Amino acid sequence: MTDFDPAAFASVGPKEFAQLVKSIPDAKIAEVMASDARGKVLDEVFSRMPALFRADRAGSTNAVIHWNITGRPDGGADTYEVVIADGACTASNTPEHDPRLSLTLGPLEFLKIVSGGANPVMMFMTGKLKAKGDLGLAANIANLFDIPKA
Repeated sequence: MTDFDPAAFASVGPKEFAQLVKSIPDAKIAEVMASDARGKVLDEVFSRMPALFRADRAGSTNAVIHWNITGRPDGGADTYEVVIADGACTASNTPEHDPRLSLTLGPLEFLKIVSGGANPVMMFMTGKLKAKGDLGLAANIANLFDIPKA
């Protein structure tokens, strides 16, 4: 797969997805994420988080994390909730709990972070990623998931 085609994401593994995000021009990714396909892409990424969760690294971590992905075609943001509790991870596009950590970033930055193609600390320092709440948790999120490297 050499095109950023959301219809094919379900059949693409995490490593192939990471390679895809790395190889497709940012402008093309931004175009897809500004289209009707945006929800399909975000839903697919968040639906994979529980499978990529590393309970062995989580220890006693219990947290609710809200991911606010800005840049929706209507000018709004999509908010997804990731709950880590009792050695398990769940993800939903319907936030129901108060977050311990809230992250806000654009769709391109989000895809680069979840595909291992960007450094979230640098994004935070340059203002591309905003974190509110438990910054220690923010610094440790990447360790809680098997993030593919492209």
